[in-house]
Amino acid sequence: MICTLCSSPLINKRDKYYYNCDVCKAIVMDEKFYLSAEDEKARYETHNNDVNDVGYQNFTLPITNYVVENLLPEHNGLDFGSGTGPVISSMLLKRGFDIVQYDPFFAPNRNVLNNRFDYIVSCEVFEHFHKPDIEIYNLMALLKNDGLLLIMTMLYNDQIDFKTWNYRNDATHVFIYRKETIEYIADRKKLEIIVLTDRLIVLKKT
Repeated sequence: MICTLCSSPLINKRDKYYYNCDVCKAIVMDEKFYLSAEDEKARYETHNNDVNDVGYQNFTLPITNYVVENLLPEHNGLDFGSGTGPVISSMLLKRGFDIVQYDPFFAPNRNVLNNRFDYIVSCEVFEHFHKPDIEIYNLMALLKNDGLLLIMTMLYNDQIDFKTWNYRNDATHVFIYRKETIEYIADRKKLEIIVLTDRLIVLKKT
């Protein structure tokens, strides 16, 4: 198997299900364990993502607050991978922001992808990418120059017990990032890193 981000041969098994990539430092699921599209969708449908749930709203606040504090309502945005409960776009729409939704399972209107955007938000999505290199390339193509890509995913570091980590124990999480992986993406895709924490990443198209 080759790394689905950097195309390097994966030879270093981390455990039964995952490889370590020695080049981009990602942790990549062995593709023979990928769920079918039907099983993947069924898994997402079990998520109780109620847009009116205060806990869920608070969980996504890093992205929502960043948009409110750094962008204007007239800037056009895309909630990519909006899921069963599009809480970020729901909260931003209530504040008067111009944002649309796309999700391959739950909001599959590809016509919205004919536009270009000032910003794209993507919460708990990047770890599900079967082909992150292509997916990220496609997202960058949707951004205007100087546009922002706001990502929430949980980054791995060596202080985390991988075996018991909840992120590793989700069968839909096929690609796990480290900070070094984000730096690799920024370098290869010519992106400026604006924010890089273990939960929130903001990249700028230059």
